[in-house]
Amino acid sequence: MTDFPSHEIDTAPDESKPLLEKSMAAFGRLPGLHKVMAESPQTLEAYQVLHHLFTQTAFNADELTVVWQAINVENECHYCVPAHTGIAKRMKVSDEIVEALRNETPLSDAKLEALRTFTVRMLRGRGNVSDEAMKEFFDAGYSHRAVLDVILGLAQKTMSNYINHVAETPLDEPVKPLAWKRGNEPLTV
Repeated sequence: MTDFPSHEIDTAPDESKPLLEKSMAAFGRLPGLHKVMAESPQTLEAYQVLHHLFTQTAFNADELTVVWQAINVENECHYCVPAHTGIAKRMKVSDEIVEALRNETPLSDAKLEALRTFTVRMLRGRGNVSDEAMKEFFDAGYSHRAVLDVILGLAQKTMSNYINHVAETPLDEPVKPLAWKRGNEPLTV
């Protein structure tokens, strides 16, 4: 195991201090992921920018959660699945959606299920999806913009998922009760 630094504002590199202050203002605490990312000010800033931009897409709270959690679950991110469970609850996403995503069971809303399926296909295919998969996504009511926005979400979550894997980021105290471990077979898409 590699012991990654986990910074507080006073121990962070100077360039990271204002970024951690921004995280503190946004969350009321310093998320463990941000403490780890602070070792590289550019990484933390890029993550914050991607997060902000992804939340500014045309996706609503349910759709943002579907993209985030489809990626987090597929990548088996021990940190991001519980963190985004808490975020989804604050965003007033229904427990039904949250639990279906965590448990890899079909979403009852066909459009949201199409979004999850497309996101997982995009991730597994490393950006290569079939014409049929694109048609299914468009037939569900999504646009070319949504394809690009899914890719934006993938960029954001790839950063956090990979960093949490290599750093073994400990769960933040508020989300410890939401701890997650894959219990089902991966989603078939």
